[in-house]
Amino acid sequence: MTIHPTAVIDPSAELDPTVSVGPYSIIEKGVCIGADTIIKSHTVVTGPTFIGSGNTIGPFATIGAPPQDLKYQGEDSTLVIGNNNQIREYVSIHRGTAGDRSETTVGNNNLLMGYVHIAHDCDVGNNVIMANGATLAGHVYVYDHAILGGLVAVHQFSRIGSHSYIGGVSGISMDVPPFIIVSGTRRDTRVSGINKVGLRRHGFDKETIKKLDKAYKIIFLTPGQLLKDALDETIREIPDCDAVNHLVVFFRTSKQGVVRTVNEKD
Repeated sequence: MTIHPTAVIDPSAELDPTVSVGPYSIIEKGVCIGADTIIKSHTVVTGPTFIGSGNTIGPFATIGAPPQDLKYQGEDSTLVIGNNNQIREYVSIHRGTAGDRSETTVGNNNLLMGYVHIAHDCDVGNNVIMANGATLAGHVYVYDHAILGGLVAVHQFSRIGSHSYIGGVSGISMDVPPFIIVSGTRRDTRVSGINKVGLRRHGFDKETIKKLDKAYKIIFLTPGQLLKDALDETIREIPDCDAVNHLVVFFRTSKQGVVRTVNEKD
């Protein structure tokens, strides 16, 4: 274990012998940190927080702080972070609240760039990229392989679908469907098509991408069609495709409504 002399670590904190803690960092009680995790300088980790192995947490990060919620009255809540995440400088991730799951979770292999904020009760999956200044309000779900551009702001209770791409400086107040590119203001978020580049990079075969493109045309580009009818038609026209079925189920389970307005050029 490599602990800088200026670091302050509560005696009850549990750190694997391979953990490294940089200058002036503070590790408070209720914190558990796994093997080969590196805590850079001036970082504060507050418990109850459970951090897995192989993570790097950059300078001036705030990890596991109480939620920024006026209803929070000090109830027990936790933050759970998985393995092999890159959490860069000034990132803040807050614990959950009793009004939801009492837990905030971040999965594995994520890249959280500088000044990212993840609020209480969020659930961030695996292989997610959040660029500089991207912000999640409370109770947001981000599914695997989603990419949020710089300064993206996501409204509470929204869902960000897997393999979706949100352009920078966008405001998101509805669910973002999986496999889709979106951008725009909170009142005018628009869809730009299937995230074909991202899908190819993550190993989707040509046939699956072709089927998703067909589903996109049915759901998003058929004028005057009710969403329910579009989803039913999609399943009829493209049976036995897991990705297409996932897209349809995402729409059918939405509580916020799903972004469906298309850029005029499309």
